[in-house]
Amino acid sequence: MSRELDYRTAFDLAPIGLVLSRNRLMVDCNQAALAMFGAQREQLVGRSFEVLYPTHDEFERTGERIVASLDTNGFYADERVMKRVDGPQRGELFWCHVSGRALDPAAPHAAGIWAFEDLSSRRRLSVDLTPREREIAALLIEGLTSKLIGRKLAISPRTVDVYRARLMKKHRAATTPELVQKLLRG
Repeated sequence: MSRELDYRTAFDLAPIGLVLSRNRLMVDCNQAALAMFGAQREQLVGRSFEVLYPTHDEFERTGERIVASLDTNGFYADERVMKRVDGPQRGELFWCHVSGRALDPAAPHAAGIWAFEDLSSRRRLSVDLTPREREIAALLIEGLTSKLIGRKLAISPRTVDVYRARLMKKHRAATTPELVQKLLRG
């Protein structure tokens, strides 16, 4: 059986999860996205991206960060903790690399295409983290300082340091570079 190579086939069979969005609703997704999130099409298409986040607050804060961090061409990328929707791993949290593009940088959530790559084979969540700890861990992995993390999350650098200390204790890390290495290894 040969499949005609066209844009729909390329989208459906892409090796990473792809999602088309309008106003933070998923309007289409490919097979890899469905498999990654353990979902059926009707569990994602027409639904808010919020179903893929551990908490409502993480969904809201990530949306704010996307708006604040888009480059001039509308591109955005980060690594964050996401949630599986259904299947045998329902509710499982996992590290995910997310990159995407707003079709109109002036209206970041109006329409976009987003790519999702499951990082769980390389990076596991080895300890329970609070939503804020997950956000700070992701930004530490990006190499941001307390001052820059504080700006991105609209909290003080001192508050970031408190969360960093909690992360270091949970991961039994003596230094920030050691913490980052442990976060990367999972």
